[in-house]
Amino acid sequence: MANKQAAFSHSLTRSQLTKSLFIALIFLALPLVLATTDPLDAQSLQVLFTSLNSPSQLTNWKSSGGDPCVESWKGVTCEGSAVVSIDISGLKLNGTMGYLLSGLTSLRTLDLSDNGIHDTIPYQLPPNLTSLNLAGNNLSGNLPYSLKITPTLHYLNFSRNSLSQSIGDIFANLSGLSTLDLSFNKFSGDLPVSLGLASNLSSLYLQNNQLTGSINVLTSLPLTNLNVANNQFNGWIPQNIISIPNFIYDGNSFDNGPAPPPPPYTPPPHGKSATNRTHSGSHAPSAQNSNGGSSNSDKGLSIGAIVGIILGSVFVALVVLLLVFCIRKNKKDTGARTPKGSLSVGTSNVNNVMQEQRVRSIAAVTDLKPPPAEKPTVDRMQGKNGSVKRIRSPITATSHTVASLQTATNSFSQEFLIGEGSLGRVYKAEFTNGKIMAIKKIDNAALSLQEEDNFLEAISNMSHLRHPNVVTLAGYCAEHGQRLLVYEYVGNGSLHDILHFAEDSSKTLTWNARVRIALGTARALEYLHEVCLPSVVHRNFKSANILLDEELNPHLSDCGLAALTPNTERQVSTQMVGSFGYSAPEFALSGIYTVKSDVYSFGVVMLELLTGRKPLDSSRVRSEQSLVRWATPQLHDIDALAKMVDPALNGMYPAKSLSRFADIIALCVQPEPEFRPPMSEVVQALVRLVQRASVVKRRSSDESGFAYRTPDHEAIDMSF
Repeated sequence: MANKQAAFSHSLTRSQLTKSLFIALIFLALPLVLATTDPLDAQSLQVLFTSLNSPSQLTNWKSSGGDPCVESWKGVTCEGSAVVSIDISGLKLNGTMGYLLSGLTSLRTLDLSDNGIHDTIPYQLPPNLTSLNLAGNNLSGNLPYSLKITPTLHYLNFSRNSLSQSIGDIFANLSGLSTLDLSFNKFSGDLPVSLGLASNLSSLYLQNNQLTGSINVLTSLPLTNLNVANNQFNGWIPQNIISIPNFIYDGNSFDNGPAPPPPPYTPPPHGKSATNRTHSGSHAPSAQNSNGGSSNSDKGLSIGAIVGIILGSVFVALVVLLLVFCIRKNKKDTGARTPKGSLSVGTSNVNNVMQEQRVRSIAAVTDLKPPPAEKPTVDRMQGKNGSVKRIRSPITATSHTVASLQTATNSFSQEFLIGEGSLGRVYKAEFTNGKIMAIKKIDNAALSLQEEDNFLEAISNMSHLRHPNVVTLAGYCAEHGQRLLVYEYVGNGSLHDILHFAEDSSKTLTWNARVRIALGTARALEYLHEVCLPSVVHRNFKSANILLDEELNPHLSDCGLAALTPNTERQVSTQMVGSFGYSAPEFALSGIYTVKSDVYSFGVVMLELLTGRKPLDSSRVRSEQSLVRWATPQLHDIDALAKMVDPALNGMYPAKSLSRFADIIALCVQPEPEFRPPMSEVVQALVRLVQRASVVKRRSSDESGFAYRTPDHEAIDMSF
């Protein structure tokens, strides 16, 4: 009996132990079943929700807090604690895509199609996407270059937006891409070379854009669907593209007839003329077999065709024999003059051509791309050491005569003078067609060490800069020893003038307007530093070079002009004399200027926006003459910070926004360049600041970005 009780007790103990272990396993597994979403994924979704104006259609979504995976946020799919899919298409959403999509590192599918999302596509996208669909929105700008480092993509759809500029050379690493839809946009220029490297692309839709040039880059792709209708393509359609099963190409300017034969001297393939029409593939010409003979479908050649082929072959053979004879004779004549081991003239020319092709390929990858329909020009210039051959991309800006610019400025009269910089004076120009432009008349002394070709090369590079916050170079003049630049006219003055010399003392920039100006200018520098290849260093960044339009959007001027003034110490006394208050410490010490020096100067401009003070002001007491030295120690002191703010704001600013603004400044003006952030991080920080800011009751004058001081100020929330 005792043994039975002991056995029962032992069995009970084992049962309890098993049950306890089972319960423990359940509790251990519970977090995996009810996964707490990865914090960065959750934050990225919160930012997206706020950027989309917190729409009620996105049920369960929150701008702060919440758990997307546990709470089943609408359209969000998770695996474990990671967000792997977002599908919120067709919900009539508006707003923007925010700044933190790159935080969704596990996201594979993103579908925001058929909404009303506007603004540009963020430069940084989720890095491991396989499918991205942004079709049917109001997106503008160009394609983000971060796509070129997203090799997992197989589906990409940007159709039915307002995307413009040329299609970037971003496809070299997208070997898995099978579907690309860029239709119904405003893309212009030639097709990028790298598009031909998307080796698995089977469906390509480019219809209803403004694309130009040929479609030859597509010849090696395994396409089954290709639509290039309603563009401005020209030239011959390659035979293997004609044979694509679903090929639509009406509405272009393609040449009729079969394409010219590829070298060396192969007879043209048989087939119908390439007229502009829809090709279904049923009438595709037969392919020839690998040894050059006809396939079975080519049987029954006419006698005339056979005779033509024989005569053509005889003619080609005679031409080849003649060329061989000429080459041998040329070698005999020049052999004695060619040093042993050196390249012959013919080989040198071939190498030059290959070098030009390499330069073209490299240039195509950059954001500073040549205009679509033009080919790179090769100019010969006579240098001090003999004839030098230089390769330059074509200039997209319009060439003007000195006479036409004199007419537009009344012979550069004083009444048209609107500014003066380190390189020369700036005039307002009124052209006969009604256009108003700004003309920078460069002082010849400023370019005394520069040769003409250097000037034209700088113009070529500047003419390719395209960004909504960068002043566009529209034209130039290099005639009779004159050097003039023609820019778009931005008519609301510079940030420097509005901050320090506003004619109407009762009017000042609101805090919101100042933050927006900082953000727009940061985006301009981000474009120059991180999108353009090679990076463009401004070297003369200051508030006087930030021009404001009627909506107070900033436009950065003088971008690319640094190429005209060598990056040497001797330029300290000339180019930078008016900008010394913006100069980074390393420039003052060594004369070397980098992108991190631009970041420092940007921090100084942010200090101007915060304090309303000039970078250097000799009218103040000695301890306050240098803005950076005076302000930097106080940037993290809340009480001191409040006393630093521009008095013209009259206390009308959110305290937390001010503190975050100061934090960004402190990072930018650090003495050590390596510790300053890249401009992309500055942009993200400013975007976060803008999105967190909220005014309880907008003043009517806020719509213009100006605040007017009146006795009855309305309340602004100071809590964020």
